[in-house]
Amino acid sequence: MNQAIDRQKLYYIGNLSIFMIGLGFAVRANIAPNLQAEIYEYIDAANAAAMVGEALGSTFIGFALTLLFGSALVDYVGMKKMMLLSAIGYILGSCGLLYAAANPTVAGVDNVVLTSLLLTGLGWGAVEASSNPMVASLYPEEKTKRLNILHAWWPAGIVVGGLLGVGVESLGWAWEINMFILIVPAVILAIMVLGAVFPVTERVAEGVTYGEMMAELRKRPLFWVFWVSMFFTAAAELAPGTWVNISLSNIVGMQGILLLVYVSGLMFVMRHFAGQMVERFSSVGLMFISCTLAGIGLYLLSLADSPLLAFAAATIWGIGVCYLWPTLLGITSGRFPRGGALALGLMGFGGGLAIYYVLPEMGGIYDAAKAAALASGVSAEEAVNIASVQSFQSVAIVPLLMLPVYGAIWLYDRKNGGLNAETAAIVEENSL
Repeated sequence: MNQAIDRQKLYYIGNLSIFMIGLGFAVRANIAPNLQAEIYEYIDAANAAAMVGEALGSTFIGFALTLLFGSALVDYVGMKKMMLLSAIGYILGSCGLLYAAANPTVAGVDNVVLTSLLLTGLGWGAVEASSNPMVASLYPEEKTKRLNILHAWWPAGIVVGGLLGVGVESLGWAWEINMFILIVPAVILAIMVLGAVFPVTERVAEGVTYGEMMAELRKRPLFWVFWVSMFFTAAAELAPGTWVNISLSNIVGMQGILLLVYVSGLMFVMRHFAGQMVERFSSVGLMFISCTLAGIGLYLLSLADSPLLAFAAATIWGIGVCYLWPTLLGITSGRFPRGGALALGLMGFGGGLAIYYVLPEMGGIYDAAKAAALASGVSAEEAVNIASVQSFQSVAIVPLLMLPVYGAIWLYDRKNGGLNAETAAIVEENSL
């Protein structure tokens, strides 16, 4: 006899999985300076920032690859196995980083770090590949709202992970404790998943064939417009968030991770009001407003030279990036429902791919600017400040590039009755 699906329990599992990947994001931001100082400075001091950027970027390529292939396979292997894969990835990746920390001078340790971060990226991608279509299946009538609330647990994980990381450092404990912090929710998630029954995806439930799902994406060019936009909007949120602890700590006179904690707390609260925001502005309108604030906030963040100014700039940036990722997923699921898990996965793939390229680029800009500043005769501290400003300003333009796209779609929707993305999709679907 088949067990009944417990929608509330599955939603808790989804929240925990998103909390875990947010915690992992904070942990990577916490340990990035340690990886740079204790491993990459030893290997190549002149290019240490670029190397740590590449290492952190491997997390995002693992994330992107899992979404690319996992989203196409989740209909066949099931959400349960994908969730278990995510827990295993975080456990093995954390253990690998513990090994690298214990053997920082061993030949090939940089490959161990890359592989470990890649495993956590695979786990991250497995969460997105399973949790997003799960919530879309559980709450088909309010996708954008529920996806925003689900993804509110991403910043919640960052808050907890960031504060614990600050506590570990303040108490003088070894930074490796951060890895044990990450293992705990992964183990709890695995136990909860083993005892749960998961639904099939919307595509399977509605009898849409895989060929029809592929055809949906091929014949809808607007999907690919949104896919490209994910590349840019993800870069505005995740790359600066990963880089903030390395680049801003010396400038503003405080640990950069505290800025990330503050922004994440802001995002956790605001994402619970996504439904009201969408009703007021529409999903695409919200994306337009968010990108504008994100670009302004990033530029101001690069100019901050005190904790007060940093918090003010971070507030603008945080409000801007708050709704980007989950709202774009809601737009995708609403406008292209027959695209199923593959459509959602491809969106995440675009976001992960963006960070894979943007993070090393930020590191390269940082290294080059620092070297040029030192060559000009400024102090080492001032050189770090100059390099940090340039690395942040390099990505401030990224979200602004999408304003013409979102603006045009927003105006088109308003011209055609001011429909939300989800409502427009339903009307269009029913007219086919």
